[in-house]
Amino acid sequence: MRYSSPCNSPYLSTLNSTNTIPTRLRDANMESSMSHSDTPRIEHTSPRDWKYISEGGSTIVFSYAGPSHPQFDGTALRLRKRPVSAAAPTQGVPHGYETQQSSENQADGDTSEKAEKEEEADEPDDPTIVFQRTVIERLVPRAHLPRLDAVHVARAWLAELAALTEPLRPPERRAADAIDTDRRKAVLATNLVGGEGWAVEIKPKWGFLPAPTLLSPATRPIKTRTCRFCMHAHLRRTTQSEGASNDNDGEDSYCPLDLFADDPARARRALHALWGAWIASGGTVNNLRVFVRGKMVKPNAADPASLAPLAEQLFHGPQVPAPSEDRASTTAADALRDAFTSAVQPLLQHTPVLRTLARLQRMLDALDVEGLAALWARRRGADVPLGHGEPDPDVAEWAAFVDAYLARRRTEEEGEEEGEEGGEDSEAELRYRILAYLLSASFKDCSIILRLPPRSQSQPQPEGAPAGTVTVIDLDVKRIGRLAKWAALDAEIVDAYRGVAQPRVCVDAGHGVRAGD
Repeated sequence: MRYSSPCNSPYLSTLNSTNTIPTRLRDANMESSMSHSDTPRIEHTSPRDWKYISEGGSTIVFSYAGPSHPQFDGTALRLRKRPVSAAAPTQGVPHGYETQQSSENQADGDTSEKAEKEEEADEPDDPTIVFQRTVIERLVPRAHLPRLDAVHVARAWLAELAALTEPLRPPERRAADAIDTDRRKAVLATNLVGGEGWAVEIKPKWGFLPAPTLLSPATRPIKTRTCRFCMHAHLRRTTQSEGASNDNDGEDSYCPLDLFADDPARARRALHALWGAWIASGGTVNNLRVFVRGKMVKPNAADPASLAPLAEQLFHGPQVPAPSEDRASTTAADALRDAFTSAVQPLLQHTPVLRTLARLQRMLDALDVEGLAALWARRRGADVPLGHGEPDPDVAEWAAFVDAYLARRRTEEEGEEEGEEGGEDSEAELRYRILAYLLSASFKDCSIILRLPPRSQSQPQPEGAPAGTVTVIDLDVKRIGRLAKWAALDAEIVDAYRGVAQPRVCVDAGHGVRAGD
């Protein structure tokens, strides 16, 4: 099945008719259009009731720690950020999802309750909510996705929370961005790191090597030998100007392909590498974070007590048992690392989450950004930057894209060849590949949360099933405007790695898998 772009698709041309809107899209829109009385209001709590957890490039997350409240107990609040320099557009919000605020109210500085209610009526739910309901839930089992709901927020409430939070944020974050106080809606989600027990956040990154077919002769031997993450880590090391990097080019550094492999020994090596980088960085690396009872653990190599909260979860007290002669661990630090790995690895490998992410990444990025750029150049011209002038997809087009993607999957699984309608260089095919690459980028940049019960509260599990849950988070919508930057970065990464004397050989366990498998 060929994908038709919005201007050519008879399916999309009739989306405005109620009778032709797909049920899943209509349901998502209905859920996103709840009456104001159905949507919780955050100002029913105090900003002091929300505790800073962590933040990423476009959002900042808080957990509820106030008096018992039926709507907010056990929840986390996810707020959008905006650059501190200006009234620049908020990051991560594509076309079709934008905040529609009253420019008159902004110009006049009108912050009255009436003005804020008018803004609420105009502002759609956060794109993450609609994107998950329309797209992600059709590709990833719901059991491994967080519950996401809209919540109303007020300008004064956000301003107070921002003032309370600024001293707790990393300096580099404070210099770059701040809470967007112009937002009238935010995301309320299940708090996956709070409460009793402990949780681990892992950002796996890219789990495959690109197919060689569409790579240039100059890049093919490099890209099919060393994974994107390992090459990018090398570039960061060579260009880092502030302090020494915690990464290294050796076989002991983290490689995502090890984590994604079904081989227990390789997965264990990946977890050990993540642990080592976490310890060496004092918990500042973003590929691994550990939380105990809702608080982020910040390891300090000079202070063993910094790991006591985690030791309490892994052992019967805050002290790590002394290594014995029959154990592989030779130090207390090794014993804690090994206990951590033994607790996390069975849960990680028992669920289908990593296999699902690797498959989606590979299938959606079937061309590599190089092949996508080549297809773009054939249609638009080599002098036009990748993605330039191309509109971001709206919710309706994303729904149509998933239809087309799943239809292609069914065709390939049945062993049938696709028809030649439109040809590989058609406008429709270009549009399909652009959206596929954007969606692949969402799966490459997401995180997973492993939530494990306290040692004293572990319940008997079905035979072979480890205790705990695995949830995929941060599946944000990506913008077409970033494609040219990604293509340029890709070229820079490969050029920097070209001269490495002893390049790392990354083993892709799914190397023989077709883009459609």
